[in-house]
Amino acid sequence: MRTALLVLLAAIAARAADPALIARGAAEERKSCVGCHSPRISSTQRLSRVAWERELDKMARWGAKIADREALLAYLLDKYGDDRPASPLPRSADATRN
Repeated sequence: MRTALLVLLAAIAARAADPALIARGAAEERKSCVGCHSPRISSTQRLSRVAWERELDKMARWGAKIADREALLAYLLDKYGDDRPASPLPRSADATRN
């Protein structure tokens, strides 16, 4: 029981993201990602670390210039990791379409 609690606490501590790193990651997303597609592409995803790493690899192969990969990955996991709840999709002004 004690070991399980220590493991849980270590996981929670590891999950707590550094705010400065997350801020750098948000800036990197604006610089590296938004030039080619809407932020909605990222915000509708809920991916694991491995899946986000694959996405970053794919985007780099397609020409994305990612200067601060560590920060971008931390940001994507913090905001859009597979442990995060899905965001509701935005609706039009009359609420009939997405």
